Amino acid sequence: MTALTRIFTEGFRIFFLAAGLFGVFAIAVWSLDLAGLADAPGRSVSPLGWHAHEMVFGYATAAIGGFFLTAVPNWTGAPGARQGYIALAAGLWLAGRIAVWYAGALPPVWVAVLDLAFIPVLSLKLLSQLVKRPKPQNMMFLLFLGLIWAANLMVHLDWIGAAWGDAGTGLRAGLLAVCAMISVLGGRVTPAFTRNAMKREGVDEARWPVSDARLEKAALILSLALPLLVLLPVAPVVTAAVALVFGLAQIARLARWRWRWCLTRPILLALHMGLAMLAAGLVLWGLAGLGLGSEVAALHVLGIGAVGGMTLAVMSRAVLGHSGRDLVAPGPVAAGYAMIACAGLLRWVAGTVPTLWLAGSLMAGLLWVLAFGLFVAALWPALTGPRVAG
Repeated sequence: MTALTRIFTEGFRIFFLAAGLFGVFAIAVWSLDLAGLADAPGRSVSPLGWHAHEMVFGYATAAIGGFFLTAVPNWTGAPGARQGYIALAAGLWLAGRIAVWYAGALPPVWVAVLDLAFIPVLSLKLLSQLVKRPKPQNMMFLLFLGLIWAANLMVHLDWIGAAWGDAGTGLRAGLLAVCAMISVLGGRVTPAFTRNAMKREGVDEARWPVSDARLEKAALILSLALPLLVLLPVAPVVTAAVALVFGLAQIARLARWRWRWCLTRPILLALHMGLAMLAAGLVLWGLAGLGLGSEVAALHVLGIGAVGGMTLAVMSRAVLGHSGRDLVAPGPVAAGYAMIACAGLLRWVAGTVPTLWLAGSLMAGLLWVLAFGLFVAALWPALTGPRVAG
């Protein structure tokens, strides 16, 4: 079997590879545009609109697709997606990226149709697998995917010129829906993976991570409410207050999950860092909605630190585990974890201190490109090669 054929045999291979490569491409193009060295697409979609849209509905959806096509069969015992379906889904995702890139030369309705096709096709496949063992805690991810799709629809309606479209609202709702999914999934895997590692190393049970049922329920409700409130005509102060409470709930959760024990274990620490960035970003975005701080800076903490950091952590762990390799982050990937965290902090500083905006934004972009370039280079054998025996 060739490497090209193999990458379509499992969802994590093609979609995590696509996320890594597209993450490098999209931020490199945007950074070159900021530096005045190249032009990002901008004939009908502004360069800024292209950048924001593609990071939420391009990069993030590739990472999400790879995760669910890999995880759901494990949750339900259903057969994994066949090679033909994976190729079709990947082709639809790529068609969306090409359509948005050439939006200035294509009818906006066709751009919308091509870009909006991927999530419904993904959702139908996941539904067919989830009904094999229909647990509510798993079925609800279809709702999150629906929120992401609805947010993208709102963006495209704006680009088409429909009176009820609103690109700004759609982009915010899409980002927050992805963050909500991270909150729920991160709330499952971070304490569980940390607990399993502590158990393997003989750590006393009294020191294991602890999750409070009431706090977990509150976080779930808030994760669902926040993107919905953004999509609905609700007073901004209400949405800001919910985001602030949601961020504080994240801090309370994370404080009980023994993050200090993970300081010398990068593959675990990266999960905790992603959730810490999520908490910080939600608090900062809530404060910005109340008139304290920069909203754009807060959104980048969420986009870079939470979405970028958490997807990099989960993708690298999944690639290693599902290719039969030890769950130890290679040195370049561990360096990438730190780079993404630094990029998120730098971009927040750049958005908060006007004199540092350009330099900070370019440096954050460089760190992002390096981090995902290292991810692709270091895990290329695992993504494209055969599973390691044993």
